[in-house]
Amino acid sequence: MIEELIAIAKRMREAQRRGGKLGLSEDEAAFYDALASNDSAVQVLGDEMLKKIAQELVERVRNSVSVDWSKRENARAQLRVLVKRILRKYGYPPDKREQATELVLEQTEVLCEDWVTAA
Repeated sequence: MIEELIAIAKRMREAQRRGGKLGLSEDEAAFYDALASNDSAVQVLGDEMLKKIAQELVERVRNSVSVDWSKRENARAQLRVLVKRILRKYGYPPDKREQATELVLEQTEVLCEDWVTAA
């Protein structure tokens, strides 16, 4: 468990550095990284489009999460649909859409605690 927390902290620091270079917030950089983990998406869409997708994901997902969203299956399903719609809207490669959706939901679990307490 401690090793996993250390790994998350390292990824967050790296995301913050990359986010600064790309002009993204820390949350946007986390989603950008999830989207950019697919090399074909980077090649097809490019950095600018991935940045735009990450920014919309942060805005829309942040407004959709609730305190217990990860424990309620229907809330989780609604969030999954929201993410898939955004990815489809921007033409994210269909072969990697499911994987990207899962990564975005994982990032949301890490980030949402701050979002809910800040709201």
